[in-house]
Amino acid sequence: MMNLSHPAMLWLFLLFVPIIAWRVWSNRIATPTMRLSSTQAFNNLPTSWRVYFSHLLFVIKLAMLGCLIIILARPQTRDSWETSDVEGTDIVVALDVSTSMLARDFSPNRLDAAKDVATQFVTGRDHDNIGLVVFAAESFTQVPMTMDNATLVNAIQQIETGMLEDGTAIGDGIATSINRIKDGKAKSKSIILLTDGSNNTGVVAPQTAAQVAQQHGIKIYTIGVGTNGSAPYPVAIDYAGNIQYQTMPVVIDEATLRNIANATGGKYFRATSKSVLKSIFAEIDQLEKTRMDVQRFTHTEDNYLPWAIALLALMLFYLAGEYTINRHTP
Repeated sequence: MMNLSHPAMLWLFLLFVPIIAWRVWSNRIATPTMRLSSTQAFNNLPTSWRVYFSHLLFVIKLAMLGCLIIILARPQTRDSWETSDVEGTDIVVALDVSTSMLARDFSPNRLDAAKDVATQFVTGRDHDNIGLVVFAAESFTQVPMTMDNATLVNAIQQIETGMLEDGTAIGDGIATSINRIKDGKAKSKSIILLTDGSNNTGVVAPQTAAQVAQQHGIKIYTIGVGTNGSAPYPVAIDYAGNIQYQTMPVVIDEATLRNIANATGGKYFRATSKSVLKSIFAEIDQLEKTRMDVQRFTHTEDNYLPWAIALLALMLFYLAGEYTINRHTP
């Protein structure tokens, strides 16, 4: 961001008015004369290019004065700490990366659909501290709490199944998310947990994790991902490395997910398609709004060098023209 330390110096540009007026007046009274019987022979002569060049040198002098005035005004680039009251909260997105998330009842599959929607959600939360946790049979912090949306988006796009041992440890995913968010300074703290299965492994029971979250004032929004009925699930990989699918019933432990949400003051959602998942995140986006102070750092640095270089270049051009093309002989 460009600023001027002494903007009042710009009033010096008013000097251009008397300087230009003096130039016009002096040109009128300084016209050389000589007596001739007739000027007819000179009527069709063009104006010498040296006249135009002298005008150019005058413009260059004005430009030199302009550069000097801007230098005196001290142009600066500035980055500073600013405190502003904005809407913000602490959020952890906990995403199931078990193999079942490759089921194709979403386009192209559950995991990619969840990644796309989570990316849109993160991009729209400019003033929030957001963390990213992935879980399967174990849990892992992919991104600690940060306001760097670009880092979060890149991390979300890099999520794949197979990152962790296969399984669904919902309790562990919640526990890891709590450790990430519990020490945050925001008044509102929440976890958005997406899963398509039932808790079948892990160290921490889902209800125990929910109780700990409730003690820390953390709300958990749980989302069951999967269509109603049946869906093509990955079951094997053929000799060419292609995933083989088989249609199987969709089983989601909605009772556990609903109890987790209710125990923490959150809400349970069932996402049966990508469009429904988008609407769920849009609703959570509206629910999770709070006021907070955001501080921004500003560093100030003088930036007059480009104007000084321009002044020097103009001066060299002026001197070269004044003492060569526009020089006067006595």
